[in-house]
Order: sequence, then C-alpha cells, then structure tokens
Amino acid sequence: MTAPVPTPLVHDAIATLQRLTDLFRARRAQLAAEAGLTEQQWDVLERIATEHFMPSMFARHRDSSAAAVSRLIRQLLDKRLVTVQARAHDARQRQYVLTAKGRRKLDALRARRQTAIDAIWAPLEPRALATFATVSNELIRRIEAYARRA
Repeated sequence: MTAPVPTPLVHDAIATLQRLTDLFRARRAQLAAEAGLTEQQWDVLERIATEHFMPSMFARHRDSSAAAVSRLIRQLLDKRLVTVQARAHDARQRQYVLTAKGRRKLDALRARRQTAIDAIWAPLEPRALATFATVSNELIRRIEAYARRA
C-alpha cells in the first residue's frame, strides 16, 4: 500500500491544474477573438465542418438551450460563414454548410492553433506528455466516478 500524498502537494497540484485550465480557456478565447468569433461560434463552425451537425444534439451535448444554439447559427449566417438549406431526403430538416468564407476562417483558426501547439506542446519530452496524459485520464476517471456517487 502506498503512503497517502501530503495535502499541501495535492492542493498545489489542484491549483496548478486550475491555472492551466484558466490559461487554456483564455488562449482559446483569444484565438477565437483574433478571428472575429466567440468560442461558442468557433465550436459551432467546427461541428458544421463535420457535415453531421444537428443543432438539437449540439445543444444537448453542450448543456445549452436550443434557442442559444439558434442564436449562434443566426450570428454565423449574418457573418456569411455558413448557409442553411433543406436536406434533400427530408425537407423538414436543415443542413448547415460552411461557406468559402467560413472554410477560410476555420482553416486560419486551425493554423493559428497548430502554430501554438508547435511552439508550446511539441518541444516537450514525449515521455512527459505521455505521463501527463495518463495522469490526466486517471484524474478524469476518478472525478467522474466520484461525481456519480455524490
């Protein structure tokens, strides 16, 4: 049996994870803003690019309302980044497609994100990244299990 981890070490790890989370969110918001988008608009663009976008499922997955997702889609339509049309096999359903402008915007965002990855993550030691991923996945598993019990 292993010895319990000292509480100050646990608190330091939690504080570090919180800081990393905050920085990650801030950087993502910065990337979106540089492209003239919000993070939520970026998320919708990414989903529409998969060609399997369904607003109701997106809203459920994001724990959001259908009205909020409709508002995001309307904003993207106003920016001329997406188009909407009736599906060929079922005119009651809508199909959302990136416009050429939307594709360019998403490609530019992805390129800027890749530049950041190359500068920040790629130089790290592969074994350290693997350990980070392993520990992170274990924390995720434990937090989810704890939340289910609570």
